[in-house]
Parts: sequence; structure tokens; C-alpha cells
Amino acid sequence: MDRFVSPTPLSDEPTELDPALRPRRLADLIGQDPVRENLAVLIAAARQRGEPLDHVLFYGPPGLGKTTLAHILAHEMGVDIKVTSGPAIERAGDLAAILTNLRAGDILFIDEIHRLSRAVEEVLYPAMEDFALDIVIGKGPAARSVRLRLPRFTVVGATTRLALVTAPLRARFGAIYRLDYYDQAALEAILARAARHLGVEATPAGLAEIARRSRGTPRIALRLLRRVRDYAQVRAEGVITEDVARRALAMLNIDELGLDEVDRAVLHALIEKFHGGPVGLKTLAAAVSEEPDTLMDVIEPYLLRLGLIERTAQGRIATARAYEHLGLPPPERQTRLF
Repeated sequence: MDRFVSPTPLSDEPTELDPALRPRRLADLIGQDPVRENLAVLIAAARQRGEPLDHVLFYGPPGLGKTTLAHILAHEMGVDIKVTSGPAIERAGDLAAILTNLRAGDILFIDEIHRLSRAVEEVLYPAMEDFALDIVIGKGPAARSVRLRLPRFTVVGATTRLALVTAPLRARFGAIYRLDYYDQAALEAILARAARHLGVEATPAGLAEIARRSRGTPRIALRLLRRVRDYAQVRAEGVITEDVARRALAMLNIDELGLDEVDRAVLHALIEKFHGGPVGLKTLAAAVSEEPDTLMDVIEPYLLRLGLIERTAQGRIATARAYEHLGLPPPERQTRLF
């Protein structure tokens, strides 16, 4: 049998397994070639000048590696990284406490940066631009402003909703990169690397089957690999073949296109309850008992990418391909449109 076996860790990799299976160096990053090339130039230039990196903003759908890239930047520059998120910084004082504990060159990674409050953003602006922290001491007529100098540091922001990042904040980032979905070959390479880390025995066809159903997202691919590994360990002598992968993914209700139960519930609701649409986002979300933001940020992008739904001014519409995938006959209106 053609098997992919490598139970030992990769060379020059940490012996303790990273639970997220994240690469630590830019050279180890698979996929996102334009972003990787631009970051290589950014890092090399900063090193040559002996300066910290410019502020960097990553945006794109969840699970594509924004957090991983932030850690790679810190590792490549040989600096510490402080990790937080927009919702976690509730008050300006919280951000001030974080900033005053940074050292020269450190990276402050802010996930979901679009969820920062306005008061916190006002503190962040001079910190990013002038490396200074403005603090008001006292109240009333006796109040005075004191400016504290901060070491030069780098803010790395990540967001799934670039449009919600305010223009003044977005303008303070010197480098903005969009992460796109991964292709089949890149996902197979990521899964092969993860299989070596996990000591999983798998055939190339088995890994390819998992990659096909991973929605172009490494986070989902790695999650499915772990679940297929469990199935193979219990019911298939520990070897992930194409047939084992198919059976395991069928048990997880992941179909050939990578759609899960929630995705199919959205399509069924759109077709059966609303006759294919158009229907508004909030109405569709209520029909499947999901939050509108979850539907828009997590579910819709992949359905749109596959051409299963369309957005119109009147609302969401199911395409002929959605009917075909669910085994339903499209109405005449859909046949004419698509």
C-alpha cells in the first residue's frame, strides 16, 4: 500500500508539538504566496535597518492564518509577542497597561481589531503614530495631560471585517494584506506536514479527500484530520486511506463539497421555506436559528464561493447549483436565471 509515514518530528522543529500545528518560520508557511513574498521583503528591510517592523494589518475569512502570521513575524524578528483581542480591551486603561509593558521591537497582536471601542482607539492612535501615550491626570480645572514615551513597537491587527475598521485606524497601518482561501495542493501539503507532526499514517489519496472537504481553510483541514485520525485509530487500524477518510467524513456529516449540517440547513431553508429567495439576511438567520453575523462571516462566504447562493439587492437567492447539490428540481424561474 502507498503510505505516507513519518512519525518523527520534522528537522529543526520544536520537539514539543504545537497544539495548533502552526509553522514558526516564514519559509515553512504553505500557501498565501503573494503575502509571504511581501512579508519576506518587509522583514528583510526592517532587519537591515535595525528597526522594528511597520504596523501590519491582515484581513480575510476566519481560519486562514492571521494569528499564525503574527507569530511568524515575531519569530523572524526575534522579539516577543503580546496577544490580545478587540473585545478584551474594554477600557483605555487596559490598553495603556499593555502598551507600557512592551519593550523595543515587541509585537502587539490585536485579533478582531474592528471591535475596539472608540475610546480605546483614541489611545491607540498616538501610540501607533508617535509611540507616545497621552494620560489625563486629575479632574476638572486641575486636570492636565501627560505624554509618556513608548518604545518603538509593532501593532499587528487581524480582522474578518475590514469595512468595520475605522478609516483613521486603517490609515495607521503601513502594510495591509488580504488572505485568501487555499487551493487543493496547498491544503494537501499542510495536511501532509501535520500528519508528520502527529505521527499519523496516511495515504496521499486519504489526505486529498480531507483537503477537498476543508472549504479552502487550513483550520478546518487540521480539525478534520484529527477527527479522521480518531476514526482510523478506532475502526481502520490507524491508517487514513481514501475510503477511511470518506467514511469518517460521512459520519461527521461533511459532504463532497465540504458542506456541513448548518450549510445544508441554510440552503434547505432558502429553497423550501422561501422558495429559493430572495430573502433578507436576518430573516434567513432566524429561520436556521443562527446569528446574522455568523451567517454572513462564516457560512455565506463559502456558499458564495461555490456559487450555491447569490446576493442581490432584494436578498439571498439559491442558484440552480444549490438545487442540484441537494437533489431538488429547480423552479422555472431559477432555470431561466441560471
